[in-house]
Amino acid sequence: MPLIDSPTDILSVARMAKKEHISETPATQFLRKHGIAFSEHPYAYEEHGGTAVSAQELGVDEHVVVKTLVMQDEAAKPLIVLMHGDCKVSTKNLARQIGCKSVAPCKPEVASRHSGYLVGGTSPFGTKKALPVYVEESILTLAKIYINGGRRGYLVGIDPSVITALLPVQKVHCALDD
Repeated sequence: MPLIDSPTDILSVARMAKKEHISETPATQFLRKHGIAFSEHPYAYEEHGGTAVSAQELGVDEHVVVKTLVMQDEAAKPLIVLMHGDCKVSTKNLARQIGCKSVAPCKPEVASRHSGYLVGGTSPFGTKKALPVYVEESILTLAKIYINGGRRGYLVGIDPSVITALLPVQKVHCALDD
C-alpha cells in the first residue's frame, strides 16, 4: 500500500482501490465477449451532473465523452442516440433524418425498462432489448471516446470504430451546441 501524506493521496488510493474492484456489467461483458480492448474510468457520480462532471473528473474534454440517450418516436418505439457530451440533440433534425414524425426523450423508468440500465448509467452495449442506434457522425472521427460502461460513475474508453463494428448504427447529423 502506498504512503498517504495528504488528502489528495487518500483520494488517489481510494480511486485505485475502487478501480481494482470494478465488477462486470452487461456492457463490459458484451465488449469482452467481442474481444474489444477498453480502458476503465470510474469517477464519483453526481446526480444530474452529466458529462460535465465525468469529463472534469477524468480530465478530458467534454466533447469526447459520449452520452447514451434513450428516446422514442411518435409510436413510442425506443431508440438510442449517441451524442457528444457538450451537445444537445435536435429532435426535429433527428426525426427528419430517420423518417419519423417526432422523437422525444423517454421518461427515466421507460428508458430503464428498454435498456436494462439506470438512467445515468446507460450504455449502448449489452442492452436488454436490441434497439436501433443513431450516432452523431462526428463522434466517429475522434481518436478515443469515453462512453458509459453500464453503471453510474463508470465510463469506458474505446476507439469509436467499435460502435460501428458492434452495433446496428445509422450515422446522423443532429448535434446542437449546448
